[in-house]
Amino acid sequence: MTHPLEGQFAVEASARRLRAYRYVVERTLRALGGFIALTPEISAKLLLGRHVWDLAQHADAFGRRLPELRAPGQVSEPANAGVVALMDALEAPEAPGETVERLAGVYGVLKPHLLAVYGDHLARANAVYEPPTRVILARCLADEARHVAGGAVILEHLAATPALAARAAARRRAIEALLAAAGGVTGEGLPASAPRPPAQDLADEAREFIRLERALGAWPWPPGLETALGAFGDALVREDAGDVRRWLAEGSVGEAAAATLGGAAFTAHRVVALARVGGHRVVKQRLDGPGGTAVVQTRWVPGADGWRAAAVEVLQREGAALPSR
Repeated sequence: MTHPLEGQFAVEASARRLRAYRYVVERTLRALGGFIALTPEISAKLLLGRHVWDLAQHADAFGRRLPELRAPGQVSEPANAGVVALMDALEAPEAPGETVERLAGVYGVLKPHLLAVYGDHLARANAVYEPPTRVILARCLADEARHVAGGAVILEHLAATPALAARAAARRRAIEALLAAAGGVTGEGLPASAPRPPAQDLADEAREFIRLERALGAWPWPPGLETALGAFGDALVREDAGDVRRWLAEGSVGEAAAATLGGAAFTAHRVVALARVGGHRVVKQRLDGPGGTAVVQTRWVPGADGWRAAAVEVLQREGAALPSR
């Protein structure tokens, strides 16, 4: 019979685990903080901002607990070199177009793993003499469950095409391999995966972020520009070169840029940014379809024939390779 004061974690082992948790949490919150500036999508940006604060509280709680375990306070220590490599890889996607890679690594792999590790630790921590550790783990579990659910909803929202979904899946596989090689964040192996929390119950905040992102599409249009942009976007989706040229101003810059979009099988377009520069309007339109995505920036000027694009530039292209020009 097991004595009620016996536990599976000696004091030093418990302190070592908390230092390992703190290292991963500290690096994750720094990564998310950096991602905020690199991420153009409002829904993802807001999600990251909320979670940075939670992670800062987790790191502080682990650090404050350490002196009670006869260890220096507020110290972080990776379990092994593999964990360092894992965290380096998680921080790597820095391009504006790599939002799905950032979210897939953190919310598709690392945070579900933390959910499993914290749950396993809580289940094995002695309820008689480790209540402070158990309280911290319970708080972290609740937050991570919310993070995992919200991240899954935002990732599904942003990885809306087969090409983007494939990129997210590839990213998950790469990070999972690094996590397994490290033996998890503790270096002691991967615990059984924790049941995923019901997204409907925990992801309302993330859904509100998506609604806010969509609401920003109610742009302050000057008369006639919204109609012109809709027709221009339709022409790009149809790959109708003649109709595209119809909306270009005489002497426009970058007319050939639209030709690089051919063969992508776009099916939809939407405005994602609008700025006023004097009497002109600079607009970004996102094109989506089974072949991938693209972001086209145009500068529109008013004239006797209405609004026309004086400049066209393809800022971003994802998915199918660009055709030769």
